[in-house]
Amino acid sequence: MYGVVTGEVDELGQPAEDSVVVALAGDPLYVGVKLLQVEHKLSDVRLLAPVLPRSKVVGIGRNYADHAAELGHEVPDEPMMFIKPNTSVVGPGDPIWYPPQTSDLHYEGELAVVIGRICRDVPPEQATDVIHGYTIGNDVTARDLQRKDGQFTRAKGFDSFCPLGPWIETDLDPQTFADGVAIQTHLNGDLVQDGTTADLVHDVPSLVAYVSSVMTLLPGDVILTGTPAGVGPMQVGDEVEVSIAGIGTLTNKVAQR
Repeated sequence: MYGVVTGEVDELGQPAEDSVVVALAGDPLYVGVKLLQVEHKLSDVRLLAPVLPRSKVVGIGRNYADHAAELGHEVPDEPMMFIKPNTSVVGPGDPIWYPPQTSDLHYEGELAVVIGRICRDVPPEQATDVIHGYTIGNDVTARDLQRKDGQFTRAKGFDSFCPLGPWIETDLDPQTFADGVAIQTHLNGDLVQDGTTADLVHDVPSLVAYVSSVMTLLPGDVILTGTPAGVGPMQVGDEVEVSIAGIGTLTNKVAQR
C-alpha cells in the first residue's frame, strides 16, 4: 500500500517521531491516488522500496570528479550509462546480500531521480516536467567483478544491489540540487562519504536529457546520478546509512547470501 508521510521534518528530511502515514488508494505513478481515512504511526509501519521500476534503473558512472580520481579514471566527456535490473531493488531495512562470487563489495551513496511519465528526447529545460520526485540510492558494486569483467552488468546487477528509499520526496525544489545539498554515507556510524550535489559533473536536467535521448523513460524508472569520493568495502554485518539533506536517510545491513 502507498502512503503519504506527514509531520515536521529536520534539516536532513527526517520526520519527527510523531509523524503519521496517511494511506492512499491507487498508484501515484500509474492510476492516480485518493487519500483514505486511514492513518498509521510511521514507527508502526514497515517501509518498502518507494518505487519498483517496471522497466529499469539507469546508473551514471564517474559523475563526481573526486570519485573518478580515487578509482584512477578520467572524467568522461559524456555521461557514462549502465543498467541495473529492477530485480536489484530493495527497500530501507532490507539486507544487502553479499554473494559468494565477490570478495570486494562496495557502497556508493547516490541521489536518485524518479521519472513520473513516459518521455523521450526531453530538453534539459523541461526535465523537471517529467520528474516525479527524488529518493536515495545505494549503487552497491562488486568492485573486483567490475575490474574483472571490464563492464558493469554483473558487478552491479545482483539481487539487493540497489537499495532505494526511505521515500520519494516530491516537494523538493530541483534548483536545490544545482545549489548543492549534502550527501553523506556512514559505515557502522563512521562518516565515509561527505559530498555535495553541487559537484555533479552532469547535473540532473542534463542527465534526464541525455538518457532520454537514448531510451524512452517510463513512469517509475530511476536514474542514479553518481557517487562522491569515499567509496569502500562492506563486510557481512556492516550497517550502511546514506543521507541526503531534504530527503532523509536510507539504512541497510549487509548479510551473507
